Amino acid sequence: MCEYIGLDVSLKETAVSIRRGGKRVWRGKCLSDPAAIAALIRKHAPAAERVVFETGPLSVWFYHALSAEGLPAICIDARHAKAALDMAANKTDANDADGLAHLAEVGFFREVRVKGFDSMLSRTLIAARTKLVRATLDIAGQIRGLMKTFGLIVPRGIGAKFEANVRALLADHAELARIILSLLEAWRSLRIQATELGRQLLAEARKSQPCQLLMSIPGVGAITATAYLTAVEDPANFSRSRSVGAWLGLTTRRYQSGEVDYDGHISRRGDTHVRSLLYEAAVVILTRSHADSDLRSWGMKLREKVGFKRAAVAVARKLAVIMHAMLRSGELFTRTAAAA
Repeated sequence: MCEYIGLDVSLKETAVSIRRGGKRVWRGKCLSDPAAIAALIRKHAPAAERVVFETGPLSVWFYHALSAEGLPAICIDARHAKAALDMAANKTDANDADGLAHLAEVGFFREVRVKGFDSMLSRTLIAARTKLVRATLDIAGQIRGLMKTFGLIVPRGIGAKFEANVRALLADHAELARIILSLLEAWRSLRIQATELGRQLLAEARKSQPCQLLMSIPGVGAITATAYLTAVEDPANFSRSRSVGAWLGLTTRRYQSGEVDYDGHISRRGDTHVRSLLYEAAVVILTRSHADSDLRSWGMKLREKVGFKRAAVAVARKLAVIMHAMLRSGELFTRTAAAA
């Protein structure tokens, strides 16, 4: 008889529940280590049919490690699981594991596609660079704000120009310079590291043929192309290109009940960073004349009807669809047929 296992994963310990024939046959805890969990499952559930756990910070590691151990690991949508687990009277890790095991037994779950380690490595590179860039902007803003208190207005400028302006203004303010220059050195160090990560990202994009394909779209650079590729991974994961827009949360939500039926804002589900990058690319397409194409013409007409922000969201959704179609066909961006 098959066994169904539910895992409620946390950083230190994982609650385990095993069901067989409609009944719980074992429940306990062990260290949050896939090898230890695999050994426990082999001992108490040698005929494991499904090993179910929710999406979370450790889900990628758990999925690949348990699969390597030969276990039928399944990662399910945490939002979908929460709707079922909230039926329990008491919220505990043990009860959550019981609920997940029950979902595994009845098959009432939504499986999530888990990304590979190569994709996660590229996504980590993008996330690290983004964090450093934002940190440099925060420190630069802090420097400007602190110097304004003493009547020192830093002229507009970024990079080396910003540093030169700050040093020039501090030349006659020795006491203030001892404070501000420490921040300036931290800003400079972060900027160097962000530049180095940016070079690594650009070098990887140049080696990737799919990235070069997507970068033929005006407004889509190495960061946007790499982020989109690592999110989608294989174009075959989507049967239709139109599904990518909804998957990234760029389609409107609908509420219908009785005679009430209306569309709301976009769902904002899926990858937040990729969605923001697509929106930035859409803004470039709508505001730069060098990005002239049928897609831009379509977006400009829509802008007159619904406004700039909504038009940019619509162009971002269209971009997500076009990029997936390009990956499937292997064709470069065509400016005269992009909005077809």
